[in-house]
Amino acid sequence: MQTDTVPLHVALVIGSNRHGRFGPVVADWLLDRLRDRDDLVPAIVDVAETDLPTTMAPSPEVTAALASVTPKLASADAFVVLTPEYNHSYPAGLKNLIDWHFTEWQAKPVALVSYGGISGGLRAVEHLRQVFAELHAVTVRDTVSFHNAGGSFADGRLKDPSGPDAAAKTMLDQLVWWGRVLREGRAARSYGE
Repeated sequence: MQTDTVPLHVALVIGSNRHGRFGPVVADWLLDRLRDRDDLVPAIVDVAETDLPTTMAPSPEVTAALASVTPKLASADAFVVLTPEYNHSYPAGLKNLIDWHFTEWQAKPVALVSYGGISGGLRAVEHLRQVFAELHAVTVRDTVSFHNAGGSFADGRLKDPSGPDAAAKTMLDQLVWWGRVLREGRAARSYGE
């Protein structure tokens, strides 16, 4: 089978671990978009379920926490990172997850979905672009952002899905293109050769 027809394994990273977070509402909507596609197979990585310490000292607890999340990141062909905006940036739990990994992100595409108040989390997205560039990952150009996210959903469903659905399609189309090209590149040659 040609690699361009094999579905991409995409890790959906839910980037907030704050009590009462809104992320699972957006993640449920996003999972529906991912599952509607034949070219993507999603897996969830939730920072709220990943108990990584903030110090880099190895321990049995760190080993156990990494064992629960690292294989999902390593086996992903691509990522969708869902982030809120806290204080004009992204949450510490997401930064911690990112920093505990390096090669898992390399030469893979990252799509960014954000939510927040008036800015819709876009300042967090711009900070994440810099971080992923340092990790040798490629962020796709188009994003999905939810401005005043709490008011955009009612009972867990978007009040008007037309704009976000169209934005998600564009973003995911780009993710698939990059994901296929980079997967073929990694198969042909180890990154960094």
